Amino acid sequence: MFNLPYNEQNIHIVNLKFQIKMIIGSSVIHHEKVTSTNTVASSLASPGKASEGTVITASFQEGGRGQQGNSWESEAGKNLLMSVILYPAMIRPEEQFVISQMVSLAVSDLVRTMVPGTRIKWPNDIYAGHDKIAGILIENSVMGGTLCSTVAGIGLNVNQKTFMSGAPNPVSLAQLTGMEHDLNVIRDELIRLLDLRYQMVVSGNHEKLADDYHRLLYRRGEWHRYSDAEGEFTGMIDCVKDSGLISIRRENGLTTDYPFKEVDYIL
Repeated sequence: MFNLPYNEQNIHIVNLKFQIKMIIGSSVIHHEKVTSTNTVASSLASPGKASEGTVITASFQEGGRGQQGNSWESEAGKNLLMSVILYPAMIRPEEQFVISQMVSLAVSDLVRTMVPGTRIKWPNDIYAGHDKIAGILIENSVMGGTLCSTVAGIGLNVNQKTFMSGAPNPVSLAQLTGMEHDLNVIRDELIRLLDLRYQMVVSGNHEKLADDYHRLLYRRGEWHRYSDAEGEFTGMIDCVKDSGLISIRRENGLTTDYPFKEVDYIL
């Protein structure tokens, strides 16, 4: 299923010939300053408070969050900071990684229009070359065997040119393209691409999402250095399973499936 050769031209979104009601972007709420857009979105993530597809944006986050409690640095007014509220009840809890695939593909769809060769670093960081240009934080709420709500937070480095946090490899669109970008244009295009990718989730086209994700997977099919609880090793990424586990094959032929944070890339 995932052994197709990589080709940028293979990655595309099929535009349906009939009109589909837009889900993501049905409402856009902007704040000048918040603790984090995910915190605001999480407080609204119930059908009685916010419609599905509501987007929360901010010019500045006082406490932007990344995966596993990491912080997210963003200079005020320079980058795209947004969270999307979804109610993906059609997704079983064991399938929830498809939401991460959907969001990371939409962000990479956007960035690749300006920075060819952009990749997705498992599980959902967006890399331009070996530098991180965007991060994604997915927070799912499961109740009674149903994925009742999702908050998908996105931080995209757009116009920031100096990073002070000590993060090892941040980069921005402005640094890569040599020009600044209109944040409103970037926001509107990302909302459009998120909606197109989410329509694929709603329609059950998960195989297409998984195929596209694997074609863009950073380091897939290449030998690189990694580390786990037992130390450093050389391995090759074979695939990411539907559960979100990453399968890495070692030089001795043995394959290990890792959950997030149990294996590190040595960059």
